[in-house]
Amino acid sequence: MLSRHRLSALCLAIAAGLAACAGDGATGLSSDAEFARGGKKGGGTAPPVSGEATSISVYGVWHCGNDYCTWGSVHDLAEFDAENHWLVDRGDGSPSVNLVVLSFVNPLRLLNESTVADPLGGIPVGMTPEIVQYFTNAGIRVMLSIGGITYVDDWNAALASDGGQLGLNAAAVAEKLGVGIEIDYEENTDPDLEGLQAFIDAYRSEHPYDALGVNPAARLTIDLAAGDRWLIALTRHATENWLDADVPVLDYANAMVPARQPSSADEAIANWYEHIEGKPRYDPPIPPLAPAKFTGSLYIVTGRKPAPECVDFGTSLQNATSDFVQSVLPNPVDAEASSGMLGYMFWAAGSPSTRRISTAPPNSCEGGVGAGAEAFGIPIPMEALRQE
Repeated sequence: MLSRHRLSALCLAIAAGLAACAGDGATGLSSDAEFARGGKKGGGTAPPVSGEATSISVYGVWHCGNDYCTWGSVHDLAEFDAENHWLVDRGDGSPSVNLVVLSFVNPLRLLNESTVADPLGGIPVGMTPEIVQYFTNAGIRVMLSIGGITYVDDWNAALASDGGQLGLNAAAVAEKLGVGIEIDYEENTDPDLEGLQAFIDAYRSEHPYDALGVNPAARLTIDLAAGDRWLIALTRHATENWLDADVPVLDYANAMVPARQPSSADEAIANWYEHIEGKPRYDPPIPPLAPAKFTGSLYIVTGRKPAPECVDFGTSLQNATSDFVQSVLPNPVDAEASSGMLGYMFWAAGSPSTRRISTAPPNSCEGGVGAGAEAFGIPIPMEALRQE
């Protein structure tokens, strides 16, 4: 029997063929200059939503440490707490998030320098067991992000060399630290999908898919573009082969932030809804993604002053988009799927860029991210995720 997503893809391919026969010249690429890293202008018909809200399950933040995502030195824990206490305490003793993703691990170093005797040899020295425990002791799940835009070439080199061994090394790191792993492979034009499949197969040979989320190391996710117009080949393959709720391989995807913060709730929603709609006119088409299989992402650091998403929940995009995120209906061809996306991710805690402020006091994010965690009733620790 065909899985739901494979059946969807077949239906979409037929639809694409009919459109072509009718003279529709649409292609997979947009000439709109506003599309950058998957970004999209808002507008058009409002997406269909359910009358009932689904609880947000994932409410997390990528963390760049204090040195622009290198984690190149060991942190003093007292200093680290002073800069990051808002994450573990939003002001009432409860955390502001239920997930922290430490960013980034260089995949080529992970392949070449992690060994059986020293599984942590290939990860940045600042990603220590003590940093992981700082968050897990507060009930916050921790993951490591492999890649990022800086390490695209190193991803390609590592996958070409031995994607399977890279997966085994990542699995050993996850076991040693008690963390999950995020795949951030931002090769836009010609991703090594065979090598990435070997990575995933090897990782899953050590940490099988865990629907209950009991084993932190079994949590394996992937980053996709904000919408369906960047990382197209990766998005298509991941949606068809790894994010099918009938045959789950990866736990979920993150729709990453676009090149700049969306200017409105409609613009952010338009990005995310592309994943739910799929792209039937692409050749080959991208099938629809179930809402419960991905999160949407927003910036909390946008320049030289704190963003509302960091400091003012009432005027924030997470507040303005929450009705959509909690109640958007699946694509009709994916009708068995539940309504509502999985939740939100925020870019980024710590110091993500030399051109932007950090989230250390006085720019900490209790009033935005933390207030949202309270308003949404975010489960801490994270509960088992919806599987449909």
